[in-house]
Amino acid sequence: MSLPNPQATIQNMFAQSTAVLTQPSVATFERFERRGGVREAFIYVLLAAVVSAVISGLFALLPFHHVSAGAQFFTSLISIPVEFGIFTGLVYFVGQQLFKGTGTYPEVAYTFALFFVPISIASTIIGIIPILGWLVSFILGLVNVYFGFLAVQSSMNIREQGSAVVTLVLSWIGAIIVNVIVGALIAVPFVTRAILNNN
Repeated sequence: MSLPNPQATIQNMFAQSTAVLTQPSVATFERFERRGGVREAFIYVLLAAVVSAVISGLFALLPFHHVSAGAQFFTSLISIPVEFGIFTGLVYFVGQQLFKGTGTYPEVAYTFALFFVPISIASTIIGIIPILGWLVSFILGLVNVYFGFLAVQSSMNIREQGSAVVTLVLSWIGAIIVNVIVGALIAVPFVTRAILNNN
């Protein structure tokens, strides 16, 4: 059993990510699931958000884009950690409530961060390449699903594969619903202001 390590650094998290990506299995995830907690997970995810925000911001400077670089930068910087938090929170909730998963939220967050961050960074970098970027990003999305499947089994201790799949699918659907609601609430003031300005 891995011992808790609240001082997990970006450097050793990258090493753990490398191990997880090159040796994909529930057992590999379990070696690292207690090496860090929520704080370390979100610091790591913030790294992916910064990389994505910088690339999105720079890409928005190109002539054919009509979105401001600043808007792109801050949208990516905020949305990635928020969406990660919502999704992992739902994985924990669904796994615990429906399938009596015995994992903790820190284990879920840290486990998911180990594969989410490198795949997210790779997807962002490759995603700017026309046509090829979309194809590779789609493939990386499928890879993300596979690692999520392993991570659910490990972090929530749900060994039954069907239950792990259902947990992942319900969490994904729930995350979409929550993100739409949050997006709509954020958009309401802007839409209202636009309507009032046109009248």
